Amino acid sequence: MTNSKNILMTGGTGFIGRYLSQQLIKQGYHVTVLTRSGADISNSTEHLAFVNALADLQPRTWYGVINLAGEPLNKTRWSPAQKAQIISSRVAVTQALNAWLRGLSTPPEVFISGSAVGWYGHWDDECLDEDSPSRAGFSNALCAAWETAAMAQADLTGRLCIVRLGIVLGNDGGSLPAMLLPAKLGLGGPMGDGRQWWSWIHLEDVVRSIKMLLENPQATGVFNLTAPYPVTQIEFARTLGRHLHRPAVLPLPGFMAKLMLGEFAEEVLLKGQRVRPKKLLDSGFTFNHPDLPRALRDLL
Repeated sequence: MTNSKNILMTGGTGFIGRYLSQQLIKQGYHVTVLTRSGADISNSTEHLAFVNALADLQPRTWYGVINLAGEPLNKTRWSPAQKAQIISSRVAVTQALNAWLRGLSTPPEVFISGSAVGWYGHWDDECLDEDSPSRAGFSNALCAAWETAAMAQADLTGRLCIVRLGIVLGNDGGSLPAMLLPAKLGLGGPMGDGRQWWSWIHLEDVVRSIKMLLENPQATGVFNLTAPYPVTQIEFARTLGRHLHRPAVLPLPGFMAKLMLGEFAEEVLLKGQRVRPKKLLDSGFTFNHPDLPRALRDLL
């Protein structure tokens, strides 16, 4: 590792991006974050810089680009306008990066672009890997549009990696903090029938796997970023309850979840996919937190 390895990151002020940029800096990378918030520019340091537009970037050789930008899925109810914004926030940034890459005299060695396991659509108990087909639905449409925009960069970079993220567990963002209060009150029972699969991953393993993709010259294509052992939602609830020493028995009926959260509940919480990280495992990646009890023990 040399300090000449410059990384451009979108989504660098988000839940995953904040932790990822910190860890990359510790490894000797220089990280530049493309952000919409002008206030972040004043926080620039020697190894971490913020810019509001691609036109503001200083000429340099870029080792890699990490594209994680996107409107949070749970920001508000999914009206037609909000669903269009969720898609546009991902696709538009990726397309802007495409145009920027075409203007570089030296292309980056690697481009890593975000996606999610929602690409596969809704399944029952089938075990899915990177070669599995997809099923139609909003999650699939969202991820397919994002990945298609990224695929346009295949001839603009040395390597293109697309990371399909599962439910990312961490203490400072994502889904886990929102689950803790009801779980501590004994309200963390099954959602719907609880049989839907949740493919999850510890934040630390997300960062470690992205770093591996940055530095492995053979890594290319689609990678599922999920732990090797997904669980059903009811198993997740019971495991969380055991770690909090609380019962997980009071259910959240499916109709109530839809009433409170609208289509987000139907698309994300009440249905799911049983996803396996086949390509990560085949590449030799070792998870620090492969199973849910171990992950929650570390986080809680």
